[in-house]
Amino acid sequence: MFIQTESTPNPATLKFLPGQTVLEMGTADFPSKETSAKSPLASRIFAVEGVTGVFFGIDFVTVTKADSVEWDHVKPAILGAIMEHYQSGEPVMEGDHKADGGHAEHSGEDGEIVGQIKNLLDTRVRPAVAQDGGDITFHGFDRGVVYLHMQGACAGCPSSTLTLKMGIENLLRHYIPEVVEVRPVNT
Repeated sequence: MFIQTESTPNPATLKFLPGQTVLEMGTADFPSKETSAKSPLASRIFAVEGVTGVFFGIDFVTVTKADSVEWDHVKPAILGAIMEHYQSGEPVMEGDHKADGGHAEHSGEDGEIVGQIKNLLDTRVRPAVAQDGGDITFHGFDRGVVYLHMQGACAGCPSSTLTLKMGIENLLRHYIPEVVEVRPVNT
């Protein structure tokens, strides 16, 4: 098994490409070791000292490390944990994995606007941030403000505010005049 790695805009996060499916659909975010109990793969990666976050996409795993740790010291152990997992035959996720598609429900008078926002996020934004090893999920729309949550490599990335404000906000405002601002949410 050959696992490729790619850098991301977040210097604390690397993208690992195992060359096979990680999740059949959606994403899974593990912002701490305590959240990884339902994933044998995430648990193995968190066993590497210095790992602070794990995120799964369809064909990639992004791993975030502590600032006090150098990639040269943890990258070989992470590669080993991923390889060991795939050789073990264990599932990536135990039980039913509910794909996080970033679709918080929203009904009422803004339902049509929310549908347009979700469509733009799914077709224009999420594929682009997935290439950087992350995801953006929709959390709400209230009085012209769109609330989004950044995950994976995007969470804590130095350029995430710029991505939200200059990229996503401008895109949404261009296509949907009712959108006046985009704000991040931390869950």
